[in-house]
Amino acid sequence: MPESQYSKYIIKRPKASVPIQETEFSKLSVYVDEEMVPGAYYLMGNWIMKPPGKGCPAEEHDHEFDEYLGFIGTNPDDVFDLGGEIELWLGGEKHIITESCVIFIPAGLKHAPIFFNKVDRPIWYMATGPVNRYAKKINE
Repeated sequence: MPESQYSKYIIKRPKASVPIQETEFSKLSVYVDEEMVPGAYYLMGNWIMKPPGKGCPAEEHDHEFDEYLGFIGTNPDDVFDLGGEIELWLGGEKHIITESCVIFIPAGLKHAPIFFNKVDRPIWYMATGPVNRYAKKINE
């Protein structure tokens, strides 16, 4: 079937080179930025299958842009049940997450590490922001 005018906006696979690596505990299902679709914002999404034993990402960092992180459980009988426990650090504060949620991270707010302490069912983890390419500043 020939390409249509708008088929470029249907993203079925992550772009070939991404700043996030798949591992035995997670499977990347979407990653897009302007390199893949001109003008697109960055968006990353992956399935967390089991605790990795380390932070994901491990290092505290910040961005020059606002960012959303989403942690969505996969219990069809209770969409708010995360099916696990996540330890998320925001501005040096530890937060324990046990319900599906979205977190808004203003530009400049130091965040991470993120520890998936417990994963009873797969957790959908996504991140996006109004920039064409993902970039972070590691805080030493």
